[in-house]
Amino acid sequence: MQALRLSAYTLTSALGAGVAPHLAALREQRGGIVKKRWETVEFDVCVGEVAGLDEVALRDDLAIFDCRNNRLAQLGLEQDGFIARVQEAVARYGANRVGVFLGSSTSGILSSEVAYRQRDPQTGALPAEHSYRETHNAYSVADFVRRFFDLAGPAVVVSTACSSSAKVFGTAQRMMAAGIIDAAIVGGVDTLCLTTIYGFSSLQLVSPSPCLPFDGERNGISVGEGAAFALLESAEGTQPGDILLTGVGESSDAYHMSSPHPEGLGAQAAMAEALQQAGLVPGDIDYINLHGTATPSNDAAEGAAVQTLFGNATPCSSTKGHTGHTLGAAGGIEALICALALRDGVMPGGVGTQSLDARLQCNYLLSTVERPLRHVLSNSFGFGGSNCSLIFSLAGA
Repeated sequence: MQALRLSAYTLTSALGAGVAPHLAALREQRGGIVKKRWETVEFDVCVGEVAGLDEVALRDDLAIFDCRNNRLAQLGLEQDGFIARVQEAVARYGANRVGVFLGSSTSGILSSEVAYRQRDPQTGALPAEHSYRETHNAYSVADFVRRFFDLAGPAVVVSTACSSSAKVFGTAQRMMAAGIIDAAIVGGVDTLCLTTIYGFSSLQLVSPSPCLPFDGERNGISVGEGAAFALLESAEGTQPGDILLTGVGESSDAYHMSSPHPEGLGAQAAMAEALQQAGLVPGDIDYINLHGTATPSNDAAEGAAVQTLFGNATPCSSTKGHTGHTLGAAGGIEALICALALRDGVMPGGVGTQSLDARLQCNYLLSTVERPLRHVLSNSFGFGGSNCSLIFSLAGA
């Protein structure tokens, strides 16, 4: 594939708003998951919550979009000078030549959950001020970002569960290769809601304590929330030190609605395709950011897939112990953690993991390692076997 340059990027999660607090947390091996009684959940739950969302006020002209998800989107956009970089791209290419491709799993569903509690006791009607189209609707966050920048190009939300905001990198790459656009805002936004917490709890997939990826005692995920945004442009004129998207691999194994293939066949296919697109072999990858949800079946399947393709030499870790599982935003957040790994030479040691599962033979990092990196791979695997692997490379390395 033709490489693309990440000309700007930013991320917000339980670790903080912007690149700086994330880099510090990765270096210090510090997580943001806390146990609390969230919203009206009837039991204590460990969550990766973004601080201050209730105080975020949307821009006046976008007030109709007000919900937790779009507040997080605006908070994320406001970090690291990202708005200015997008505006510069719009000035270069035109508003109709910049696309918006974002991932989300539940969008602004919390707004409908709250509205449902406030429905009319006689008729069951939801409050008149509840605006489904601009909040709960899956397209809401892309529509919000498109209007935030007054764009006129294509805008899409991908919703393939936990691979959503990884797959948007592939969507953007294909749109640019086809000549439809010249630049793209990609990433994802997902926020805490009752549907997610109760839903995963009903599947017995939520840990009662902060999650333990690849640990022998792992027992489930910690639900998180977050936002990630990157501006993709042509790699023409790339300078040493720039971060490039060099490979995208996607597969759909459809093994089971909520469980991965036990040998990780779909994961293997996605990783192999990403390597092929990047023109690399497994030995070229310096670090793998694992999907690593901390459920028994997911980690076992991914461990088997990595072992088959890479053996046990390539350093790897999951950063879901840092942020929680941010679901539809996870692929984007972890892609940008890979960008930081390349830029700053940081391979994060997993947070929460104490004793590695002896059956998983990956070279899992229990402590952070700092050294120069050339190529890194990020895995994102969604329910139903919707898999995506991304390869990022450091220009000039």
